[in-house]
Amino acid sequence: MSETMTGGCQCGRVRYRVLIHNDDAYLCHCRMCQRATGGVSIAFKNVKKADVTWEREPEHYASSPIASRGFCSACGTPLTFAFPDSPNMDLTVGSFDAPERFVPTSHFGVESIHEAWQHTDDLPRTRCDEHAPLNDRWIKATGAVPE
Repeated sequence: MSETMTGGCQCGRVRYRVLIHNDDAYLCHCRMCQRATGGVSIAFKNVKKADVTWEREPEHYASSPIASRGFCSACGTPLTFAFPDSPNMDLTVGSFDAPERFVPTSHFGVESIHEAWQHTDDLPRTRCDEHAPLNDRWIKATGAVPE
């Protein structure tokens, strides 16, 4: 079941390949992740550091005295979370080229969970390609709607 997957940042400057052994991922709700990403939670895939190969490594910053986060300094995409003394690290699920493979199996940092954001199945849904103002902006800027 192990498979090599790829991913990277929004602008394409930072890219990686990683050996994936299962589809398990998790959501972190801790305040540090909320602040680091600007979101109410972040989806992570835990992997072995030795299984990750970087075409271009991300920049890192010490987000606390015990951990660091990797990111692209050109576009700002959050890419990693790691404890320096651990053989494992987390990659952001959204940075994978095929994030749909992963399935959330747990929540972490639940002391900071925003419950109102956990149960959203009944909210209205809109596809990007159905939102005319967005498409108009793309057409005006580039002459086409992205694929």
